[in-house]
Amino acid sequence: MPLFKKRKETRDNLTIANPAPSLLAWLNSDDFLGDAERLGYTSLKNCPEIITACRVIAEQISNMTLYLMANTDRGDVRIVNELSYKLDVNPNPLYTRKLFIMAVVMNLLLYGDGNSVVLPHTNGGILTELEPVEPSRVVFYPEGKGYYLTIDGIRYEPDEVLHFRLNPDPRRLWLGQGIKVSGRLVSDSLAKTTRTVNDFNSRQYKPNVIIKVDASDEGFASPEGRGKLLDSYFKSRRAGEPWLIPMDKFDVTTVKPLTLQDLAINDTITDLKEFAAAVVGVPPFCLGVGAYNKEQWNNFIQTSVRSIATELQQEMTSKLILSPKWYLKFNTLSLYDYSITDISAVYGGLYNQGIITGNEVRDRLGLEPLDGLDELVRLENFIPISETGNQSKLQD
Repeated sequence: MPLFKKRKETRDNLTIANPAPSLLAWLNSDDFLGDAERLGYTSLKNCPEIITACRVIAEQISNMTLYLMANTDRGDVRIVNELSYKLDVNPNPLYTRKLFIMAVVMNLLLYGDGNSVVLPHTNGGILTELEPVEPSRVVFYPEGKGYYLTIDGIRYEPDEVLHFRLNPDPRRLWLGQGIKVSGRLVSDSLAKTTRTVNDFNSRQYKPNVIIKVDASDEGFASPEGRGKLLDSYFKSRRAGEPWLIPMDKFDVTTVKPLTLQDLAINDTITDLKEFAAAVVGVPPFCLGVGAYNKEQWNNFIQTSVRSIATELQQEMTSKLILSPKWYLKFNTLSLYDYSITDISAVYGGLYNQGIITGNEVRDRLGLEPLDGLDELVRLENFIPISETGNQSKLQD
């Protein structure tokens, strides 16, 4: 049974929709964004803080293993087959699964303005490749109560592509809208603050020493005369050498120039970075503000990372999985901040209670399995559970 039934395996008979550049295509293009930036608009993709925050999320999602799961009468179990290998190890022959997921998530969060499109390729109903599509190649068009999209001018129906969405538009739930006004406010403010810092550091008029001279002296009227004066009286041969000047000719005053701290620039940058972190949904320390906090990190995994991972796994399940009992799931537990002590205490206790095997504990600790540790045991002399009632102390 073909994975996508409506489209043929080849593109020979595909219809071209709107091959000429349209208004929507131009609004999504780099030309329009370049014109807007020249008018003072700062794109999110040009804000280092926003890029860093989005990359943190993309990195974490790309680090998770993607499981192919099946519903059974005994609960959900993991399936290992060619499909699970294709999705979790080799979705595209040109790059690794990690780079594939990072491209999808970065398009979703940043470059695609809340929309990320992946084009599946099949051969005889078998999935051969998942191709992330550059946002500039994609245009969305409303049609009736739904929509269709074009990739390089070729029309596709929604069920023929993977379309991941972030923050759905309230008027068109099928279209994501990404990080909107608040994110652009942060990026513009950070850009203006950076320009202020650069202007302040490159400003010419901020000397820390002012020398008063007799203005009636013609030798001080020209730049050459003033330069000769500085060379004669104030240019030292060695660092720290004192100046010897006529007391009736000069008056030297020390001036303390303004610093970025005096202008509250540092506080402003800190506040903006914290706001940027809150807008994207990452802990502030990911942007260099404050110290690492374990609780904040685990909450970040539980909320931001898990939410986006759920969107990815649900879209891939609905479009790529034919069996109603199969589904895809990211292993979010692998991202939580667990110490070796925590893992040993939790999984060691489960092992002692006969809930997991010794090799499952070793796997969590990154150790190889050993023979004889695949059987459930209980704390009482570590005997198999099936033999618990046969202990001599329990028999008459």
